[in-house]
Amino acid sequence: MKKLILWDIDGTLIRTNRAGIIALVRAFAQLHGRETDMNQIEVAGRTDRWIISRMLEHHGMAASAENIHAVLEAYLQLLQSEMTARPGRVLPGVLELLETLHQRDDIVQGLLTGNVERGARIKLEHFKVWHYFQFGAFGDDSAIRNELGPHALRRAKERHEIDFLPDRVWVIGDTPHDIECGKAIGARSIAVATGGYSLEQLAVHAPTALFADFSDTAAFLKTLES
Repeated sequence: MKKLILWDIDGTLIRTNRAGIIALVRAFAQLHGRETDMNQIEVAGRTDRWIISRMLEHHGMAASAENIHAVLEAYLQLLQSEMTARPGRVLPGVLELLETLHQRDDIVQGLLTGNVERGARIKLEHFKVWHYFQFGAFGDDSAIRNELGPHALRRAKERHEIDFLPDRVWVIGDTPHDIECGKAIGARSIAVATGGYSLEQLAVHAPTALFADFSDTAAFLKTLES
């Protein structure tokens, strides 16, 4: 039976050297003439729409669908240039792991990310890894991270005509929100300390498995078989 692997992006697959955050700050400033102190807003593990809502509220503005959409569009116009100007990297072991899983007939890979789909594509095409993912659930689907899982499962079923049972689904990410997102659909979770959270901080949230990074492909594959 096939397993479904759902990947987070930022801090899990890649680091963008804050290109996305800088693009958001620039977009907001262009539209509203205000600089935003992002240290006052939780970013890690949140969706793009959730973050923009907090930015608007931080400045006493309405987090309306229209205002969120305007910031998103401006952000997407700036993202590629920031990706180029602020070189990031694919995280340790990720390329080998994605390719290894891609070659297996019993593995289906998708995305489960707070990025809107266009932003996810810009980021992953920049690092030449977009092609590994046939589908995903994105920040377009909901501003609430825990509501994204059912969208990923639905799209996996539509594409592969399989009802992936919870014990065949793995959600992978670098924040407590990723772990909780997996639990919300009854899935297993793999947490990795390549983002802003330490091993100890992630362990508190009881993921199924926990890695410092993904440099040990064999250990990751062993976890999938456990």
